Amino acid sequence: MSDDKSQIKIRFFTREKDESLQVQDTPMYVPIQLKRYGLSEIVNHLITSQNETGGFVATTPFDFLIDGQLLRSSLDDYLVKNGLSSEVSLDIEYTRAVLPPSFLSSFSNEDWISSVDVTSGIDTPQRSIITGSYDGIVRTWNLSGQVEKMYSGHSGPIRAVKFVSNTRLVSAGNDRTLRIWKTKNSPVQTSNDDDELNVEEGKTLAILEGHSAPVVSLDVSNETSRIISGSYDKSIGLWSTDYKEMTVVDPMDELNKSTNNKVSTAAKKRRKLALKDGSIRRRAPLSLLESHTGPVEQAIFDQNDNTVGYSVSQDHTIKTWDLVTARCVDTKTTSYSLLSIAQLKPLGLLACGSSARHITLHDPRADSSSAKITQQQLIGHKNFVVSLDTCPENEYMLCSGSHDGTVKVWDVRSNAPMYTITRENGETKDKIFATRWAEKIGIISGGEDKKVQINKGENIFKSEQ
Repeated sequence: MSDDKSQIKIRFFTREKDESLQVQDTPMYVPIQLKRYGLSEIVNHLITSQNETGGFVATTPFDFLIDGQLLRSSLDDYLVKNGLSSEVSLDIEYTRAVLPPSFLSSFSNEDWISSVDVTSGIDTPQRSIITGSYDGIVRTWNLSGQVEKMYSGHSGPIRAVKFVSNTRLVSAGNDRTLRIWKTKNSPVQTSNDDDELNVEEGKTLAILEGHSAPVVSLDVSNETSRIISGSYDKSIGLWSTDYKEMTVVDPMDELNKSTNNKVSTAAKKRRKLALKDGSIRRRAPLSLLESHTGPVEQAIFDQNDNTVGYSVSQDHTIKTWDLVTARCVDTKTTSYSLLSIAQLKPLGLLACGSSARHITLHDPRADSSSAKITQQQLIGHKNFVVSLDTCPENEYMLCSGSHDGTVKVWDVRSNAPMYTITRENGETKDKIFATRWAEKIGIISGGEDKKVQINKGENIFKSEQ
């Protein structure tokens, strides 16, 4: 080991946008045995000395990264681990330290929870949690864990649910359909809405048909009033949040087209269900996007341009879609099945969860013929990574849910997780299916343990020391 009194040349830099946290990037020598706390003291001293007002400056705890690795030991240990000499010069990035995502609460459900979302918007000041469950029921919960409303109609497990507006929800499931639900009456009614007034709150406004296998993902663009769905039939559906914009479907069409009397059992079951829901309007997709050669696990809108979509599939590819022309405009091929996707909007990157247990970061603007499809890998999960969501407070952070029974919190400037969230009892035996990092609520997760769990995910930066 190096002598404790030896020093190493370093240079601090940060990507923090708050100018009061920035210091001059002048090289300096520091003791080689320093850890995070000692480095944090130095940065705070530099910030205080640069304070022109001469007034009190709150102490800010920092985390440190060297070449994309979070520093969790002394500088000396880092050098030894990476086979570096103390004569090297280190560029050390500092970033505000983040609080651990401590457990806040959990609510018990009747069956596995496949998907979670939250209500949002000016018209919904009291935020609620929305869950889709394997018992075929959509539920909305208040933050005290009470079920506010249940939406029943799907004939199989629900796989995806999304908030549309303060009067609408959309869900999708193994019964191959999407359903638009009426949550309450619109405060502004027009003469065209008279038929909607006849639909009770909590009932189905329209059944959206077009997929021929389970529908496992949904995303909503309120700017364009569009819904995008991903299905195991290898296609992506594009729909409207307003059923009046879509073509009417006759529920008996499939059987009427049959040229012989050999009608499958599945078709008979669908006919029976169609007759049961005969009074509910049915609509066809605006378009079905086909290019994938394997089941589509997730499809999302580009947050910067809602006429662009992205999808990931078990066929190992990420596809970019022009939703106006319904054409695939780019395909990036990886070496593993891709099971989830989220967009890191400010960074212009796509994060993809895989069957290979890692999360990969991709630049959708990069040339697909380039040898470097993957910009970075985040490694730490021990099973499939099936759900991703980004932090509303920090552009570099995201959370991931996995079949290894954990949710992990990441800073994409490091390839290792910052924190690991287990269930309330500390167990990890039950798969996680869904995660959502929601503003004013926290990190919400659900899965095989039939519980909605909330962990701290708001005001994530550590307070003054």
